[in-house]
Amino acid sequence: MFLKSYAKINLSLSVNKKLMNGFHDLQSIYCLIDLFDKIWIKKISKKNINNDQVFFEGPYSKNLNHRNNSLLKCLIILRKHKLISNYYSIKVYKKIPVYAGLGGGTSNAATILRYLVKKKIRKKLFTQIIKYIGSDLILFFQNQGFLHNLKKVIKLDKKYNLHFLLVNPKFKCSTKEIFSKVRKYTRKKKLPQGVFKKKSKFVKYLMNSNNDLQSIVEKKYPVIKKLLKDISMFKGCYLSRMTGSGSTCYGFFTDKNSSKNALKYLRKKYPKFSFSIAKTI
Repeated sequence: MFLKSYAKINLSLSVNKKLMNGFHDLQSIYCLIDLFDKIWIKKISKKNINNDQVFFEGPYSKNLNHRNNSLLKCLIILRKHKLISNYYSIKVYKKIPVYAGLGGGTSNAATILRYLVKKKIRKKLFTQIIKYIGSDLILFFQNQGFLHNLKKVIKLDKKYNLHFLLVNPKFKCSTKEIFSKVRKYTRKKKLPQGVFKKKSKFVKYLMNSNNDLQSIVEKKYPVIKKLLKDISMFKGCYLSRMTGSGSTCYGFFTDKNSSKNALKYLRKKYPKFSFSIAKTI
């Protein structure tokens, strides 16, 4: 079976407080985009082997652990709770940059979870799965949404076709390290009523929001600040921002052609970075 595992972009991200368990409570408006990893999955006969197998290949497969990864964790916990009984061989062609704020590894786990478990998972058990695999697992069950807290995603009333230019500087950002440097917290907000019913209001709201982790990454990697400024200068760019804990940056553009025009120039200025055009799914 062939599956697509989509990347996510944080259109906004606020860090609200540090929790007792060491994690941080977050809020985020986010969307899934048409940048995806390719996954092939098939059952393994129990007569031949009693272990799952995961293989990675592709441009972002280097240094990924074949024996300790989100996919194996997903299969282990599903089998532990008797949601599956078979063993599987999984091959992943990695097109989503890793350690880049795009959620590739967690998306892989969510994709396999949705494929293998058709029935609704009990809330208590789903919370356990999230703790075991990763707090952003919940994001990959809505194409566009508002993360109210680590346990709740609110589906947006209206979906829009959004266009992006993605730029990956090709250096890894450790999520744990970036969050460890958070010193200021943003007050938790309610989802504003009616702001998503018109695209103009939606865009204005996003332009007035931010990513609380961005300044921390900019301090460690000053080129991020420079890159975001360069992206924002192009015609048709609503805003430029970093996604997640970085290091991938993006420009949110009015249309595909505007993002392509920016790509042509920026690719020459930053030849060592990787670029791609993306849109919401």
